[in-house]
Amino acid sequence: MLILSRKKGQSILLNNDIEIVISSIDGDQVKVGIKAPSDVNILRKEVYDAVQESNKQALQKQLNLADLKSFQLPNHGDKKPNA
Repeated sequence: MLILSRKKGQSILLNNDIEIVISSIDGDQVKVGIKAPSDVNILRKEVYDAVQESNKQALQKQLNLADLKSFQLPNHGDKKPNA
């Protein structure tokens, strides 16, 4: 991991088209601005982690539903009456 020190108003450039700007510093809170092309997804890590967990749970539910669909109960409507 690269660790850099920056002051308010200074920035970091990534891949020639993404700029991270230190907007303000207030105590232990830093406001960061990000300038990036519109096709670049930008998420806070905690949001990304929550989405990943939600997707994982949804996939597990889909798998369980698929398991249930493959389980067939005997069809009692096919019984022939006694002659």
